[in-house]
Amino acid sequence: MSGQGQFSNSPRGEDKDVEAGTSSFTEYEEDSPFDITSTKNAPVERLRRWRQAALVLNASRRFRYTLDLKREEDKKRMLRKMRAHAQAIRAAHLFKAAASRVNGITSSPPSPVGGDFGIGQEQIVSISRDQNIGALQELGGVKGLSGLLKTNLEKGIHGDDDDISKRKSAFGSNTYPQKKGRSFWRFVWEASQDLTLIILIVAAAASLGLGIKTEGIEKGWYDGISIAFAVLLVIVVTATSDYRQSLQFQNLNEEKRNIRLEVTRGGRRVEISIYDIVVGDIIPLNIGDQVPADGVLVAGHSLAVDESSMTGESKIVQKNSTKNPFLMSGCKVADGHGTMLVTGVGVNTEWGLLMASVSEDNGGETPLQVRLNGVATFIGIVGLTVAGVVLFVLVVRYFTGHTEDAYGAPQFVGGQTKFDHVLDDLVEIITVAVTIVVVAVPEGLPLAVTLTLAYSMRKMMADKALVRRLSACETMGSATTICSDKTGTLTLNEMTVVECYTGLQKMDSPDSSSKLPPTFTSILVEGVAHNTTGSVFRSESGEIQVSGSPTERAILNWAIKLGMNFDAVRSESSAVQFFPFNSEQKRGGVAVKSPDSSVHVHWKGAAEIVLGSCTHYMDENESLVDMSSDKMAELKDAINDMAARSLRCVAIAFRNFEADKIPTDEDQLSRWVLPEDDLVLLAIVGIKDPCRPGVKNSVLLCQQAGVKVRMVTGDNIQTAKAIALECGILASDSDASEPNLIEGKVFRSYSEDERDRICEEISVMGRSSPNDKLLLVQSLKRKGHVVAVTGDGTNDAPALHEADIGLSMGIQGTEVAKEKSDIIILDDNFESVVKVVRWGRSVYANIQKFIQFQLTVNVAALVINVVAAISSGDVPLTAVQLLWVNLIMDTLGALALATEPPTDHLMDRDPVGRREPLITNIMWRNLFVQAMYQVTVLLVLNFRGISILQLDHKPNAERVKNTVIFNAFVICQIFNEFNARKPDEFNIFQGVLRNHLFVGIICITIVLQVVIVEFLGTFASTTKLDWEMWLISIGIGSISWPLAVIGKCIPVPETPVSQYFRINRWRRNSSG
Repeated sequence: MSGQGQFSNSPRGEDKDVEAGTSSFTEYEEDSPFDITSTKNAPVERLRRWRQAALVLNASRRFRYTLDLKREEDKKRMLRKMRAHAQAIRAAHLFKAAASRVNGITSSPPSPVGGDFGIGQEQIVSISRDQNIGALQELGGVKGLSGLLKTNLEKGIHGDDDDISKRKSAFGSNTYPQKKGRSFWRFVWEASQDLTLIILIVAAAASLGLGIKTEGIEKGWYDGISIAFAVLLVIVVTATSDYRQSLQFQNLNEEKRNIRLEVTRGGRRVEISIYDIVVGDIIPLNIGDQVPADGVLVAGHSLAVDESSMTGESKIVQKNSTKNPFLMSGCKVADGHGTMLVTGVGVNTEWGLLMASVSEDNGGETPLQVRLNGVATFIGIVGLTVAGVVLFVLVVRYFTGHTEDAYGAPQFVGGQTKFDHVLDDLVEIITVAVTIVVVAVPEGLPLAVTLTLAYSMRKMMADKALVRRLSACETMGSATTICSDKTGTLTLNEMTVVECYTGLQKMDSPDSSSKLPPTFTSILVEGVAHNTTGSVFRSESGEIQVSGSPTERAILNWAIKLGMNFDAVRSESSAVQFFPFNSEQKRGGVAVKSPDSSVHVHWKGAAEIVLGSCTHYMDENESLVDMSSDKMAELKDAINDMAARSLRCVAIAFRNFEADKIPTDEDQLSRWVLPEDDLVLLAIVGIKDPCRPGVKNSVLLCQQAGVKVRMVTGDNIQTAKAIALECGILASDSDASEPNLIEGKVFRSYSEDERDRICEEISVMGRSSPNDKLLLVQSLKRKGHVVAVTGDGTNDAPALHEADIGLSMGIQGTEVAKEKSDIIILDDNFESVVKVVRWGRSVYANIQKFIQFQLTVNVAALVINVVAAISSGDVPLTAVQLLWVNLIMDTLGALALATEPPTDHLMDRDPVGRREPLITNIMWRNLFVQAMYQVTVLLVLNFRGISILQLDHKPNAERVKNTVIFNAFVICQIFNEFNARKPDEFNIFQGVLRNHLFVGIICITIVLQVVIVEFLGTFASTTKLDWEMWLISIGIGSISWPLAVIGKCIPVPETPVSQYFRINRWRRNSSG
């Protein structure tokens, strides 16, 4: 390799930042147990392997925020037991019912209990739990049960406070007892499980006993109590930090469980929390919804439920209101739609019992956590080795008479020194060695990830992003591409019909019915009113409230302006069969029977697809006219024209059908497929959904950050192109050609190799199905991309699951999509997605800042003590002092540096590669410069400090010198903490005052250091310093700032240090 381009003088290179790195290499061999690039869907054996390889001093604390493999097995076992229990109850009930029929005995459920309702809790729970269809029919079916529960099947319950209170009192609330979070004292106990701290406590006890015996009670307790107090302080501060993290995770888990859904109360649909559902509520169910409580089906069309979460069988169960009306809480709606009557809530449901018995998991470990465990293990092994060397050297020097006391005499003289004194001295030596282990093994390093994640997740909630899986937060920092939906994410999701074509003509005003024939209008509004999952509520004051998806609301509002009376139309005719809108078929239909027994089959969906099935249209005389090729071409041109102006095009059509051909048997009817050919076109509407303000800037920001934004939408290719140009995803019309702009059907028709070849060029995919999105994600991942995908529909679940980061929509997203996603975007806004990218990069950057700071302290403390121990047999930093340094480095340092808010600078670089080294060359340079400075200065003070500080004729000179060394060392860390904030920037003070926690911790550290030096000398082995010594200590520390500036001017090679080790190792293996 030539020298050109190998070095960079810039402290802020484009892709050489500390947060970015420059290589795809990692610190570990590919077969290293810590080399896990993604923990999402990782095999259990792989997760177990790194746990076994990690060097751990306190397992209960280290693995607190990792997946509990044993508990996962227990949870699965418990779920299997509960499923078996539920199936056994049902089997027993069926057997009992069959026996009763044979013997002519009729069984009845428990008799009703008196109260405000005609049925008691025990009776209704018995019917739901046993799925006792006979008992339900005895009560008069669903209609009879609703009467007993004082529920109107159309309008729901009254829903006032008194009504809700009575229902909760009679039937319970939709909550379940949750296991209490760990108390503060539990965290104290876990923090005290650290092996080194236990040894130090034992050493403190031994020192206390021996000290009192040899020096008396007045002075002998100092050393033992000092160490014990220092250990106790470490435990309490650690426990407090861990406890605060735990509370943050509890709050986030509450948010994850708090599902918002619609219920019908007082005749209108209202949105409530899942916890506020009561028995008697009427709840609409659509594809992708979670059944929020136990209940019975009131009415439904093609309703199919996935009960695998409760039964364990991956079988879709068809539901109907007569033969199989029972719905179990926790199951998912797989197809169709309907309404349910709630019969059981909370612990009166099997799901509630299950949730009450299973504690919340913590989302499992993250890749960064695993890698940091590898770093901690490596550093720990080095630290243990160093501590062992120090212990050996000190013991040898002691017994060979080379260790001197305060008066210059040998501490050990064979045959003269008392056993108690020898034991006391050995305890002191062991204490120093163990304390070196405490400082050397960075037990808190992997936990710094959870600290920064807890902080980031709490802040991300304010930025409208709810993190469901911890690993997604950091993985988002590595995202190289975002496959985004269009509707609601890039656009406002505020839809309005602004243009309309009928078979007759283009309407001058899309909501004027004056020129439309009466029969035409009647059929049109019939189709709109029935072929929808939305609803219209008209209050007594005449105010109209429309609910449903944005597209549904737009079309319903348009039909209302045409004169539609929603309730009247639906009451005059009845829906016979329903085909829910499907993102694969791009259309939905309904068969409607009128009072005169005529049947209309209505279709609504993507304009060009529905138009392709039309063979007729209706003229001004209400006659059916054949769809000529000229008319078809004219309408297709109209669709393209609207789509080019970024309008969503929806066609509405119908056809007549013979009533006698409709199956009468309920089972046959449920399998009847609606005819979708020979349709009569009624209207093509153009719906405007403007781009979100600011989305163009967000897309540009992503592109600058090396993250390519791709639009994947089910809309017309021309609509997608228009929006992409408006958003900046396509730069100009010249970019709008294949494969940059492609249709889903074209992409899916390619072979896997062809898809992999063109996938990176795709910017916009129109008329895509969820499977096309999945194929695109798979191709991009095979090309090495870290893929983030947005999705809201049930059919998006496979793509959300397959992607490295699945982002579901909080407003429009179904529960199935949310469950499969890693992060929920609460406001469905693309700007929030970009904020998640910033936070993901911030997590990685903050961890690297903490690593640089901690390793600097590690290296300096170890080298100083080792060199001093080997050369003089004494260590300048005592056990208590080292424990205080450990507290600054581990807990307080993590709090200060791991909670830095993200900056715009993070978006000026390329994404972080998943295999890039955690410790970059810039970090090595900064670490080496600071550590060498601290080691040099403090060792000079250790060996020549008395003469340099002019302490020759002062009493207690040795203690003053050691106090200055300790004081200067701590102050160096305080100054270096500022350097660590900006590893690759000159201005280390930028934004410091906005980080109140950082400023607070710096102030606390300074105050405590003054207290330790000036007032706790007896305990900390220090002595009071005069102002000159304080100025010297501060002067030594302050030099680290200009030194950091000089250091950042030193060029670093582009090739990571770790790669050289790998190349050498490969050469050795090859030669071997």
